[in-house]
Amino acid sequence: MDSSRQVFTVDLLERYAAKGRGVITCMAAGNDVIVIGTSKGWVIRHDFGVGDSYDFDLTVGRTGEHSVHQVFVDPGGSHCIATVTGNGGSETYYIHAKWSKPRVLSKLKGLVVNAVAWNRQQITEVSTKEVILGTDNGQLYEMAVDEKDKREKYIKFLFELTELPEAFMGLQVETASVATGTRYYLMAVTPTRLYSFTGIGSPEAVFARYLDRAVHFMELPGEIPRSELHFFIKQRRAVHFAWLSGAGIYHGGLNFGATHSNVSCRKPEFWLTYFQCLLHSSPEGDENFVENKALLSYSKLSEGSETLKPSSLSVSEFHFLLLLGNKVKVVNRISEQIIEELQFDLTPESVSRGIIGLCSDASAVNDEGRDMWKVYLDMKDYAAALANCRDPLQRDQVYLVQAEAAFASREFLRAASFYAKINYVLSFEEITLKFISVSEQINRLLLEDDTALENRNSDYHSIIREFRAFLSDCKDVLDEATTMKLLESYGRVEELVYFASLKEQYDIVVHHYIQQGEAKKALEVLQKPSVPVDLQYKFAPDLIMLDAYETVESWMATKNLNPRKLIPAMMRYSSEPHAKNETHEVIKYLEFCVHRLHNEDPGIHNLLLSLYAKQEDDSALLRFLQCKFGKGRDNGPEFFYDPKYALRLCLKEKRMRACVHIYSMMSMHEEAVALALQVDPELAMAEADKVEDDEDLRKKLWLMIAKHVIEQEKGVKRENIRKAIAFLKETDGLLKIEDILPFFPDFALIDDFKEAICSSLEDYNKQIEQLKEEMNDATHGADNIRNDISVLAQRYAVIDRDEDCGAEYILDLQKQLTLSGSEARRDLNGSLNEESMTSTATADKLRSQLDDAIASECPFCGDLMIREISLPFITPEEAVQVTSWEIKPHLANQRSLSLPV
Repeated sequence: MDSSRQVFTVDLLERYAAKGRGVITCMAAGNDVIVIGTSKGWVIRHDFGVGDSYDFDLTVGRTGEHSVHQVFVDPGGSHCIATVTGNGGSETYYIHAKWSKPRVLSKLKGLVVNAVAWNRQQITEVSTKEVILGTDNGQLYEMAVDEKDKREKYIKFLFELTELPEAFMGLQVETASVATGTRYYLMAVTPTRLYSFTGIGSPEAVFARYLDRAVHFMELPGEIPRSELHFFIKQRRAVHFAWLSGAGIYHGGLNFGATHSNVSCRKPEFWLTYFQCLLHSSPEGDENFVENKALLSYSKLSEGSETLKPSSLSVSEFHFLLLLGNKVKVVNRISEQIIEELQFDLTPESVSRGIIGLCSDASAVNDEGRDMWKVYLDMKDYAAALANCRDPLQRDQVYLVQAEAAFASREFLRAASFYAKINYVLSFEEITLKFISVSEQINRLLLEDDTALENRNSDYHSIIREFRAFLSDCKDVLDEATTMKLLESYGRVEELVYFASLKEQYDIVVHHYIQQGEAKKALEVLQKPSVPVDLQYKFAPDLIMLDAYETVESWMATKNLNPRKLIPAMMRYSSEPHAKNETHEVIKYLEFCVHRLHNEDPGIHNLLLSLYAKQEDDSALLRFLQCKFGKGRDNGPEFFYDPKYALRLCLKEKRMRACVHIYSMMSMHEEAVALALQVDPELAMAEADKVEDDEDLRKKLWLMIAKHVIEQEKGVKRENIRKAIAFLKETDGLLKIEDILPFFPDFALIDDFKEAICSSLEDYNKQIEQLKEEMNDATHGADNIRNDISVLAQRYAVIDRDEDCGAEYILDLQKQLTLSGSEARRDLNGSLNEESMTSTATADKLRSQLDDAIASECPFCGDLMIREISLPFITPEEAVQVTSWEIKPHLANQRSLSLPV
């Protein structure tokens, strides 16, 4: 690495690395160790840390030509796996750094190993622990080798691709300790897919889960010279990955233990390619441990119209190194911009063969992120830029950009806070002039020296506490207007709000919070007991527009609010458009007032009704109209809204069912039925049935319905008549066939009504017979009454003159009861015998006779006779009858007659 100019440089490491054992076919690196395979079946191990080099011949005992297909080395450089292919098939070998010869893995005979995943968390110098192997026939195996055993401990089959059998081209594994054991995260790539597996337990247990469940994958179709998968490792933990696929470089962060993943495709031109890839993906293709996914299109790497695809990929912390032909392009992973292009000093022989690939050794990377602060700064990711700064000058540059951005947006206090952190790139005078030019007050912190800035967190807050304590202690002696003006002129907004609250100037406090968009804090102030309720009404319009939910919740929690005074605020909120599924907060509050607080204000009821009328669904409006809020109250209305206003509003909003209800409620039944016929004839019938005390009106309404039904029928004549006859039955006999005949056209044939007319005549005949029976019964009744009158005229009663008075009879019964009662008390003092029982029975009989006598009246001295004494023989009401008995002389024929004495 050259820290003065380029991030990456090219240096010749070993010119004769193959040592004449053939040409290099593959290579791997780790911990300053490079292992190469050759076309003649040799493996050469170069340890640049100690300067050693060893050769291993893997063709010993084999006939024919053999070539090393792939070599793999662990991150520590101690363990090596190599696969040899040739005429005799394929063999896989294991080589330890301390061994002088390789060991064949006999159980893998015939299998071509394409990929190896090392367990970086558990591997040691003497033991590989669990190693996952991927073959060219789409199988995965697990093995482990201990250096002291000189052979593999075991080799287990784990998994096989069956849906789309392809060769595994790359494997990576990561583990994490959880409460129930070890969780494995494994990613594998084939030429077209990226598979992900995860589970708790051993690798064998993890893959056993996928025998009866879907395997998760991401499919990116397209051709690529070689599909590769790389993890970047930082402090022995994978932090991000990259897949060299046919569609582009699919990459993202790794968060082991994350519960979700998200997509971060920053370039618009990549969206189409990315979503085409998603169409070929299974659900949860990254098994939820991949985040901030992105797809780098190869078009970004091309200089002309032709798109070139890399033949190999290497990954560092911030960059992708892509092999295109015989040069390497370095692409910044964050900005996706090409920052460098590396050229190689190749011999003529090497030029003809070309560069076969790239491999990386994380331990060799040094200070590649020194310019990343600029990358993040250009992307306006200031936090990341500051995190990647290496010196104060770089941090000053970041603060300067932030300050100028805030200054340009006229956030001067925020700009001042950034300017205060600048130490080198801008002088105090320059900063001061910027603020003076816009007539803004400079923040006090800019006047502090460097020492004060270093102690800002402690000293600044200490001064603020002291200042607030001074305001609190002296609030009664400080001039209110002067103090507030001073605080405002120095930009001490928080202290101004604090002092205003001390002086109970709550309108200033609430206004400040509203300006800051902090509705909840403003509402908390208004809910204090000492705050006048008028402030609730004053700030209601602003608060409900700022945060309708919190405002309405505060209103419902506040007692003694007059909802009528909140109507302007509610109308302002209601005039704004709202989403279809959004809860209408004003409706919620008005329903609270009506149903919970039993509010009777017509204005509240009218507003709620108007909001219901504007909703698409009229069910809430109909429920409101049908609800009788005043029911059960003496001399009170059943509803509190204005019915005329409600009618006008519902007609305007075309809420016809509601209009029918209002007409009916106003006893305008003819209008209700006429409108209901335009909406639903069934509704009209229901409205007609509501009239019970006026038979003529009810019949008139049913005739309106009948006329509408007959005129609306469009079927054949006979079908119309049948429907009309069926309609008559629904009137329960109120209408007859003769009532609806006028509604039919004049040319209708009488035959069509034959059945109905006959039925009607039969009904009339039955009525006539019934009337005859009633007349006969009335005649017999009259005869009986005349007979009774004649009998009553002859009825009389005879009373003897010496018959005893009823009053004396009652007195005699009382005297006998008194005597029998005395004897009964004497008997109670002695023993119970037959005589005492007889005395009790006698007393009960006397008592019954006394009751009968008292209940009746004596005809001589009873109440009836007493009342008759005071009445005249002829009452005033009978004066007319008296006059009719007078004999009046005829004056015209008057004569004088002398009567003899």
